[in-house]
Amino acid sequence: MVMNTRVLSLLVLVPTLALTGCAGAVPMTPAEDANNPACASVIVRLPDLVAEKPKRETNAQATGAWGTPASVLLTCGVTVPGPTTLPCVEVNGIDWIEDDADAPLYRYTTFGRTPAVEVAIDSNAVSGTTVLVDLGNAVSYLPQTGTCTDLSDVFTN
Repeated sequence: MVMNTRVLSLLVLVPTLALTGCAGAVPMTPAEDANNPACASVIVRLPDLVAEKPKRETNAQATGAWGTPASVLLTCGVTVPGPTTLPCVEVNGIDWIEDDADAPLYRYTTFGRTPAVEVAIDSNAVSGTTVLVDLGNAVSYLPQTGTCTDLSDVFTN
């Protein structure tokens, strides 16, 4: 009987230990245009590490997440932004609109790419610039339809 108890204990303990290192899927909501084939081109190219944070599973189409807890969230298929007064930054050939309204959570949305990608970054955990550099290759597969324009370019005589 002692042997059966030990075997039973091992059968319970081994799977439990295997699961303790696993984090569940990050709950996310797919964007309206998540089924756009161009999003698939991005998602299959997402890196395993972003800002040295490991990639996590998500529960929504055309999304990505990195870190435990998740400090970087990517959603493809968000509404393509129009003209805005928000700052636009160019990182390795990709234009990003920066929204710091919820700082320290920063949201960067591609500008001049269809469909658009939004990346939410916890700036207390990772560098926004590093994240955008790490994601640049995957995002570069989206068709480019425009670029950011500086106000000084618009109002020249």
